[in-house]
Amino acid sequence: QVQLVESGGGSVQAGGSLRLSCAVSGYTYSRYCMGWFRQAPGKEREGVACIGGGGRILYADAVKGRFTISQDNAKNTLYLQMNSLKTEDTAMYYCATGRGSSDYCLKSWAHNDWGQGTQVTVSS
Repeated sequence: QVQLVESGGGSVQAGGSLRLSCAVSGYTYSRYCMGWFRQAPGKEREGVACIGGGGRILYADAVKGRFTISQDNAKNTLYLQMNSLKTEDTAMYYCATGRGSSDYCLKSWAHNDWGQGTQVTVSS
């Protein structure tokens, strides 16, 4: 089955950068959506960025222009480059995969497999 392990989280000051990594196993690139989600305390989990099975990339409005999702097929790794971080980016970040249409790639319910999460804390 699909397994995902996130890394790269930490604490950073506002305006700084972090790069999250997600090591993926059992991922079928042609059929799976793969993306990043986040959940802050007291808030619902939200989609941040994703890559659909056909290479379609979607971003949440809140991170457009600041975050970049990418994947290294040779290393079976998904990345999230986060620049110009804001305090409101503070959350637990999860990578996840799902099957089906890339139209739903930013929807939590469309994903079946999840990593353990990595904490990102942005201070002012």
